[in-house]
Amino acid sequence: MSSGNTPLDWRLADAADLPVLTGHIADFYREDQIPLNHERVQAGLQQLLAAPANGAVLILSTAQEPFAGYITLGWCFSIEQGGRFVLLDELYLVPAVRGQGLGRQALALAAQWARQQGAAVMRLEVNHHNARAKALYLSCGYADDQRDLLSLDLSA
Repeated sequence: MSSGNTPLDWRLADAADLPVLTGHIADFYREDQIPLNHERVQAGLQQLLAAPANGAVLILSTAQEPFAGYITLGWCFSIEQGGRFVLLDELYLVPAVRGQGLGRQALALAAQWARQQGAAVMRLEVNHHNARAKALYLSCGYADDQRDLLSLDLSA
């Protein structure tokens, strides 16, 4: 394990990244026990890449790992949050780079991107079983709103 000195770089994803992203998204969903609806995820990913007004996908890299992970960021709206805010929808680091402080760097990069886009608030969700991720988010200044996220599938 490194002491966190590995610099993390990023770039905006584009359509050429779809095949690699798709594989890593499947890895992330499997690891985090998220059911993968391939068609729905592909449609969302394509919309995100095609329309910057929806948000962005950041491809993460290090000098040793050209694809160290990814972050998906999407715009949302809430009067409670003062209008538009950014949802940090997904953050995934490949196993080879974990434990090097890159998660903390990735969160800082996401916050920097959101600020540059004019966001005042960034929110995220974390699964109840992922205590390690939740501890990281809390240590980076995220607050536990003591709420549960509920979903209704409108396509059914």
